[in-house]
Amino acid sequence: MNRFEDKYIFVTGAGQGIGYDICRRFAMEGAIVGLNDVDAGLAEAASDTINKEVGEERVFPYAADVADVAVIQETIDRFSQTHGGLHVMVANAGMTNFEAFLEDTVGGFDRLMSTNMRGTYFSVQAAAKQMIAHQIPGRILLMSSVVGQQAHLKLSAYSMTKAAIRMLAKSLAVELGPYGITVNALAPGAIMTERTRSIDPKFGEGWRAVTPSQTVGQVADISASALFLASDEARHISGEVLIIDGGWTAYSPMPDEGSGA
Repeated sequence: MNRFEDKYIFVTGAGQGIGYDICRRFAMEGAIVGLNDVDAGLAEAASDTINKEVGEERVFPYAADVADVAVIQETIDRFSQTHGGLHVMVANAGMTNFEAFLEDTVGGFDRLMSTNMRGTYFSVQAAAKQMIAHQIPGRILLMSSVVGQQAHLKLSAYSMTKAAIRMLAKSLAVELGPYGITVNALAPGAIMTERTRSIDPKFGEGWRAVTPSQTVGQVADISASALFLASDEARHISGEVLIIDGGWTAYSPMPDEGSGA
C-alpha cells in the first residue's frame, strides 16, 4: 500500500520505540518523513536504518529538543518549507518520571512539563500553522496514555500531562476544524519497547496476565492506529482519544510490582 505517497510527515521523539515504528510505517507506505529526536546520533541512525529497509531515502533526521520552543518550531518550519508542505504531525515526544508526589522536586516537575506540555503544545502549533499556510487539510496526532485516564502510584505528574493531552486533542479539534485539520490522540497501554524491557525483563509476562486480550502491546499496534487516523479513511474522526490497551482499562488490574504502564 502507498496511502501516503507524496505526503510529508513529521514525528517527534522518534529515535526509538513507538515514534521510530511510526516513522518506519509511514516511509513504507510512500511518505517523506522528518524523524525528530533530541539525540542527533540516534535520529541519524534511526533514519539510516529505515531508509535501508525501504530501499530509498525517505526519512530525514532532525535533531531538536521539543522543550526548546524556538528550536523545534524552526525545525518543523524548515521541514515543511523544504518539501512544500506538511500533511501529518505526530507529537510523540515525551518523558516519564516515576516519582512519589511527596518526594517530587521542582526541577524534575519542570522538565517533565516543558517536554510533555510545552513541547507538545508549541510543536503542534508550528505544524498547524504550516498546514494552514500551505492550505493542507492535515492530520495532527497527539500521544496520551492510559495513565491519563487511570490513577497510578508515583505517576501523578506524568498522568496529569497525559490527561491534559486528551483535552488538548478535543480543544484543537474545535479550533483547527475550520481549516480542515483533524486532531486526535492515541492512548497506549503497556507497550513492549526498549525502555519497558529495560525496566522489567518480565514486562510482557506480567502485563499479558492482567490484560483481557491476554496480549501485551507492541509498537506495531500503535503505529497501525496512527496510520489509520492519519489516512483519508479517518477524515471524519476528530477530537477523539483512541485507547490501545487490549481492554486493560475496562477494569485495570496491576501486574506484579516492577512492571509499569
